[in-house]
Amino acid sequence: MFIGVKEIKITDTISILLLPLIYALVMGLALYLAKPIKFVGSKQSKVAEGAMVLFIGVLICKLAIASGQAISSIFQVGPALILQQIGNLGTLLALPIALFFGFRREVIGMTSSICREPNLGVIIDKYGFKSPETRGVLAVFVIGSILGTPFISFLSSISASLIPMHPYAYAMASGVGSASMNAAALAPLMHMFPSMATQLEAFAGCSNLLSFCFGIYMCIFVSLPLAERMYTWLSPLFGPKDEETIDDEYAIEGVKHDKYATTDDLTIGKLERWGTFLVLFSFIVAVGNFIGFKTPIVDAFIGMLLISIITIIGMSLERLIPWNIQSIIYISLIGIFVAIPGVPTADFLVHYVSQIDLTTICTAFLAYVGIAIGNDWEEFKKIGWKGIIITLIVISGTYLCSAAIAHFTLIATGMI
Repeated sequence: MFIGVKEIKITDTISILLLPLIYALVMGLALYLAKPIKFVGSKQSKVAEGAMVLFIGVLICKLAIASGQAISSIFQVGPALILQQIGNLGTLLALPIALFFGFRREVIGMTSSICREPNLGVIIDKYGFKSPETRGVLAVFVIGSILGTPFISFLSSISASLIPMHPYAYAMASGVGSASMNAAALAPLMHMFPSMATQLEAFAGCSNLLSFCFGIYMCIFVSLPLAERMYTWLSPLFGPKDEETIDDEYAIEGVKHDKYATTDDLTIGKLERWGTFLVLFSFIVAVGNFIGFKTPIVDAFIGMLLISIITIIGMSLERLIPWNIQSIIYISLIGIFVAIPGVPTADFLVHYVSQIDLTTICTAFLAYVGIAIGNDWEEFKKIGWKGIIITLIVISGTYLCSAAIAHFTLIATGMI
């Protein structure tokens, strides 16, 4: 937060925003990779990975509270929020390019979704862990974990200044089904359009919740069958003439399993660890909020503690209720409900939570992300430039297609 926001002017109307969250991610990764530094290593990276699950809950909760606060606005733009989910099919734009690069059936895993944890589970379950489809989804998963967050932040700032679509549309498009990407895409918009900050947070949070709830079904029933069909149609035209795949093997066994699906037993010790992590994280965010936005540390700390309580409740419910529902869904629903105007908790909660800037939470969170992804750095280097290009097209396709659908739906319904 000391460095602040840096704006790089490309033209009079086009600029790139460098936000503190980008610096934090890069510095976290640099600490892990720097050989002379001994106190940040594999053990600390694994601790950061575990902490990330909690901190993702904090991000989700912050956005959910904004959604509850602006629930009436969400109902007004409801059709746009729902229809923009179709934009997730924009990932398929990368499929012919992946075939041209020499990938074969890997393209089905690479381009049928944005390749986050739930989609990874779908591909592994359908095709098997050693399949080319799984190799493809894992490649995008690893690259997306390392480059996805900073890239979508750049993409958001460039798109908002270059393509004349409404900020609400871009906010909805940021709900790609990844908490870190969601927040990173939203942060530049809030800086560029501060008067719309509450609405932007609300639309982004609600859109991401819809992606969490329905994105996996979009993958299973729509995008995955389409990817199969497109591969059958296009592989004779764009694919290599032989049956060999390109040499993109890497140690996929080293990729971490789906952290969101971890449903180990709830214990007092686990609750104590969660509480300790979240109190420390809350203090870091409160200090960062004071440095960056001059908000009283006590008020920001109280707001973070309230968010932390909701996060712990959501994490606990995942383990206590015998249904296969992820904690992020519980956190989102609780956060929305307790912030709805008229609910007894709304005024008190919103008063404190609204003083916490989302950028501050993202900055602290991405410092941990930078340290955590250090463990995947060797796998990332083995994937190659072709996999990186496909991943960036996948992210761009879903973001820009969703924004376009949201924008034109808002116009058609008279909301803008």
